[in-house]
This record gives sequence, C-alpha cells and structure tokens, in this order.
Amino acid sequence: MAGHIQDRWYKTQPDADGKPVRTKTSRHGTGLRYRARYIGPDGTEKSKSFRDREKRLAENWLTNIETDMSRGAYIDPQASRTTFQQYAEKWLSHHGADPNTGFSMESQLRLHAFPYIGARPLGSFQPAHIRDWLKQLDTAGVRGSYARVIYSNVRSVLSAAMDDTLLARNPCAARSVRPPTVDIKRVEPWPAERVFAVQAELPERYRAMVDLGAGCGMRQGEILGIDVDGIDFTAETVHIVQQLKLSRSKAVFAPPKGGKLRDVPLPGPVANALRAHIKLFPPVTIALPWKTATGPLVTRRIIFTGPQGGHVWRSSFNPDSWKPALAAAGIIPEPEEGEHYAAAREHGMHALRHFYASVLLDAGENVKALAEYLGHSDPGLTLRVYAHLMPTSQERTRKAVASVYPGPKEPPATA
Repeated sequence: MAGHIQDRWYKTQPDADGKPVRTKTSRHGTGLRYRARYIGPDGTEKSKSFRDREKRLAENWLTNIETDMSRGAYIDPQASRTTFQQYAEKWLSHHGADPNTGFSMESQLRLHAFPYIGARPLGSFQPAHIRDWLKQLDTAGVRGSYARVIYSNVRSVLSAAMDDTLLARNPCAARSVRPPTVDIKRVEPWPAERVFAVQAELPERYRAMVDLGAGCGMRQGEILGIDVDGIDFTAETVHIVQQLKLSRSKAVFAPPKGGKLRDVPLPGPVANALRAHIKLFPPVTIALPWKTATGPLVTRRIIFTGPQGGHVWRSSFNPDSWKPALAAAGIIPEPEEGEHYAAAREHGMHALRHFYASVLLDAGENVKALAEYLGHSDPGLTLRVYAHLMPTSQERTRKAVASVYPGPKEPPATA
C-alpha cells in the first residue's frame, strides 16, 4: 500500500521502561481521526483525512492511489480541484491557435460556458453536468451550429485537462452525452437572374463585388480585402492571399480562412467588370494591422472602398447595402417603418459562392478543382456540400454499358 495512515487521536511513545505505549493525543475525540499520506509523482506529499471508524476507507483510498500510479491513471487530488474556468483561461493563453480563433473561443466560453460550469472543479465533472449544461444552452436559445462550436470548445478544454492528468476521463465522451444537433440543409443556389438582379440594386461602387463572388467564388472577407496586386489581368488569374476581417472589433488584414492561399481563374466578364470599377473608383491605399489588432501594420491598395474613402465595414455594408438590394430584388421583405431588415443568413454574400459552385459543377468541372478554387482544405467537404448539384451520371452509365454490347442497339419491333 502506498504511503501510510496517521492516527491523530493516539500516539505511540516509550514508557519509563522503554516499552512502546499507546496514549491519547491532545486532539483525541475531536476533528477527523485518520490522515492518509503518500508521496505523489511530483515528489510532494499528498493527504486526505477520514473520520473515526473509517480506517478501512483510508486504506482503500491509498490502495486505489497506488493502483492508479502503477497504471498511469493517477490524478492529483489537489490539482483536480482547479475549476473549469481557471484551467480554460490558462489553456487559452497558450493554446497556439490562430489569435482570432482564440479570441472567438474565449468569447464563446465566457458567454456560454463559464456562467454554467466555470466554477465546477475539474475532478468533479460527470456526464450529467454536461447534459445539464447543454439543456441550459438550448433553453437560452443557443442552438444549432453555434451551440455545436461552443460544445466542441468545452470538449477540447476537458481533453487538454485529461492530457495534463487533471481529469480521469472526458465527460463529453460518454455515450449519454450528445452534441447539439445541426440541421443539415441542402444548398439551393440562386439562379443567374437573381444574382444579377441583386447586383443591379447595389450601389454602383459595390456591384463588382458580386462579380468576384459569383464569378470567382470568393468569400466576403476576401472580396473586401482584395488589392490591385491580387488581380492579374495578363494571366487572367485572381491571387487570393488575404482577407479583411475583424479582430477584437478592429479591422485587420489576415490570411484567407484556414490560411489557404490560392489562385482562381479570372473569367473575361469579371475582368471587364473590375477594369470598369477601378476606372470609376480608383484603388485606395490602406494601412491596417496584420492578423490581430496589435499586429504589425501592412499597407495595401484595396479595390473596394466606402463612400468616405476607407475600407468597407461588413457590419455596415450588410444592413445598409446588401439587405436593401435583397429587398429591392424581391428576395426578402421590406421592413416596416422603424424596423430592421429580417435575418437572411441563407441570402448572405455566401450565396454567390454557392452559385459559383453550381455553375462549375453543371459545366462538368471536377470536385478537386472546385475545392481548390473555393479554398476548401478537403475535397470531401466540397463533395458533401455540393454533391446533390452534380449532373446525374445515370444516363451516361446506360449509354456506356449499351455501347459495348454486341448486336442491335435498338429494341426489337413488336408484332
């Protein structure tokens, strides 16, 4: 058995003849009687106290500690009293993720995890606590993909706590814990008529954005951050190497999503639209931090600018220009006087990427090339999102098999 058990109520000391005699201590009858003590893997003494008549429990506790040490499953009782919030904040500080991703994780945990499970010691977590927390999130209206992301962040923190031997098992891994459900909706691309109807309703200085979204598959942040060096009219190529995004509510230049730089073919009509745009609205030199609000300043000659000559804030562009264009094109209703436009997530600028993907697939482009143009890290993701848009191969299969069969290809005439 690891360690030993101290009886605080009795002590053994020699009598006048030198014989060991068991005598009462000054603490006899008060407080917890037994203290189980052992030396942990870190070289420091650990202990736990037990009441009178619980010596057997103390012995079993030490035996379990010894067993856990021998099979590498030992959890420091003192360290396991660290709360979820204390550990999560420390973990976030050296998580190593993209800084902006770290900011988002910190915000999500602070808003939706710490108020519910932040004060709970890591060693006390049970699957029931995660189930209760998920139910509270759902009651608070936090659902779908956003709730799934928050859950994934909590699971990552608890997994790290396991790696650091502060937690014996991850309660999120229990079979009874089910992640928030996400309703999978089939992408329904806009028809070309809708794309050009919305474009016609946008202010003139923003219309070429639609050409880059629908004609090159670019994300909104990539469109807002495109500069003159990114458009190669001679090579008929768009170099997508940056985006304009927010870092702690401040605009920054940053690499594209996932850090995936890419080159996309520049179709002739899109090139013509960009030439006309640049002639009407000359590019403006903008200096912004790189990646984070405290990053080094970088200077870019961006193509799309606001009426005052600065970069375009998506937080203003979406409600002030994009949604009015959607309403004018009959896609969303006009708001009542004094009201805001209704949420229209499925009709955001991302719809232009879906249109781009549908056009390429309909033309027979392969999924691997489409994934590269869209900036997806995995063609499997592209296939999962857009597989239903691919032209059917059934007729091609029938013709291919029929072509190798001997004899007449037409059915026999009926009598």
